[in-house]
Amino acid sequence: MDFKLDRTSFRATSHEKKGNDFEYWKTKSDAEKLAAAFYLNSVAYNFDINNPPRMDKTIFRIGNTNA
Repeated sequence: MDFKLDRTSFRATSHEKKGNDFEYWKTKSDAEKLAAAFYLNSVAYNFDINNPPRMDKTIFRIGNTNA
């Protein structure tokens, strides 16, 4: 999927004047919702969607954590 964030189509509004976002996203599949969420994360955290950062697995330890 190819996404592009259109920053001109968003504006602050009151709860009474909200749009039909809920109805729009009800029509989308789970895969489409996840793809859109992943895209928004890439924009928010400024990483390339085709080359996401890898999780640092060196901070995890296997074994008894009470020691």
